[in-house]
Amino acid sequence: MRRAAVLAVLLVLALLVWWPLWFILMGVFLPADELNLLLGPIFDAAAERYAAWTLLPSWPTLQPLAELLLDTPEFFIVFWNSCALAFPQVLGQFLVGAPAAWAFARLRFPGRRALFALYVVLMLLPFQVTMVPSYLVLDALGLMDTRWAVILPGVFSTYPVFIMARGFEAIPASVVEAAELDGAGQWEIFLRLGLPMGLPSIISALVLGFLDAWGAVEQPMTFLETPALWPLTLYLPEVVEENLGVSMAAGFLALMPALLIFLFGQRYLEQGILQGAVKE
Repeated sequence: MRRAAVLAVLLVLALLVWWPLWFILMGVFLPADELNLLLGPIFDAAAERYAAWTLLPSWPTLQPLAELLLDTPEFFIVFWNSCALAFPQVLGQFLVGAPAAWAFARLRFPGRRALFALYVVLMLLPFQVTMVPSYLVLDALGLMDTRWAVILPGVFSTYPVFIMARGFEAIPASVVEAAELDGAGQWEIFLRLGLPMGLPSIISALVLGFLDAWGAVEQPMTFLETPALWPLTLYLPEVVEENLGVSMAAGFLALMPALLIFLFGQRYLEQGILQGAVKE
């Protein structure tokens, strides 16, 4: 009886989590008149009725999706902008963060603990705290209103280093010592042992980094002034008032890359958490 109650509670929570996805998915297939009828009161302050929703459309249609893909070329521009901002950040986090995490986890050098503590402090600081220093540095370098203004701060983010370091620390010391006895250098150990054995934590960090970069709003809004460089997160609010159906379709397609990346990396996320929780 107790188990059935727990399962019922978990089912309700799962439905609450999946409801926004179902909301967006059904919005893609709703006809324009039905969508305006259901959500119209949200945009009309003088409306005397409340907004409503339906579990299934009365007459499914692909018109919003077709209109977005065939008649809205600016959507492809901002979609590419999001890709051009997110994927270089993830690649840079791997190229910069993985060696740094290995150094923190496996090397012993003066000031290591203090430097890693500084990394943790920087990881805890919200963007609002670092916004002004980042703006001044990027402006001095002449990178404002370019993609690099968003990419470079993301590349040197401290959070992926923290996640990867926890994974590298979980590698048995006996394995590293055996490689050192065989004459392997630190770079060779890192490339041949560290990367394969720390893969769950690396993918965990990169998945979280991609989700953060793909959904970023404040960084592009602060550092990008030219609308032609805006990502999806800044474009979506612009289409809401124009066409609800197109807005729903754009939100659904914008969600797909993040959802697919998360589903692909979910197993590695779980392994990375377990790997970081158990140390030799």
